[in-house]
Amino acid sequence: MRFEKIPLSPTDESVYMDAYIADRVGDFTRKAILVIPGGGYSNVCSDREGEPIAMAFLPHGYNAFVLHYTVGRKKPFPAQLIEVARAIKQIRDCADEYNIDPNAVFTVGFSAGGHLAASSGVLWKLPEVQAALDMPYGYNKPTGVMLIYPVISAAYHAISFNNLLCSDTPSQEMLDACSIERHVDADSAPAFIMHTANDQIVDVKNALALAWAYADADVLYEMHIYPDAPHGAALGNRITECGVAKWNNPAIAKWVEQAVAWAESLSKAEA
Repeated sequence: MRFEKIPLSPTDESVYMDAYIADRVGDFTRKAILVIPGGGYSNVCSDREGEPIAMAFLPHGYNAFVLHYTVGRKKPFPAQLIEVARAIKQIRDCADEYNIDPNAVFTVGFSAGGHLAASSGVLWKLPEVQAALDMPYGYNKPTGVMLIYPVISAAYHAISFNNLLCSDTPSQEMLDACSIERHVDADSAPAFIMHTANDQIVDVKNALALAWAYADADVLYEMHIYPDAPHGAALGNRITECGVAKWNNPAIAKWVEQAVAWAESLSKAEA
């Protein structure tokens, strides 16, 4: 396996991808997963929601890329979505080099990173994103999005949106523009959603609002709501437990395999 740090901005060294590329085995071609850690758009939680996630997907036939994106109120949305688009473009542009199928590029995001992953699948056609990058229309749309205890709506998690919009008093118009459930349509990427019913930091209503919007738009989605775990379970196993006993939950730890099976079901549905 090789590891690379891939810059994604000519002016900001803090915006980059960590790439985990497995050695080729015969003619097997891998899928790609772009991992987007959380952190409330104030920081990037790559220690628990970055490399451990990449390592978990590698045995399932993925090459993994961990995104480090703009946080800390340095730039308002959609700067972060443009960075995701640039990352997806890089992955697809170099599909042969990375030994991945360009038609199987997924995003997986956690908490605020789940908002950004959801944005990649729903808001991919924003004019600002299309204008920022020289690419065919739709090139930045992921094959599917995996959303793990995601922030979705400004109605249910204001602080992330304040950080994202670089304002303590964003207008309702600004909030509506990046509340994902308001923009789901037939062009949205299929979604896998995981949340816990008693999440005290990011209300499960975020996941439910998105699922409702997907149902209304008749777009494929799969959702798993578990009864008991605090926010931030990551892998749900002892690797990312970090001293919080309830972060180690055998039921929740199945989400990676469930997400992989869901991604496989998409390719079968297209066949």
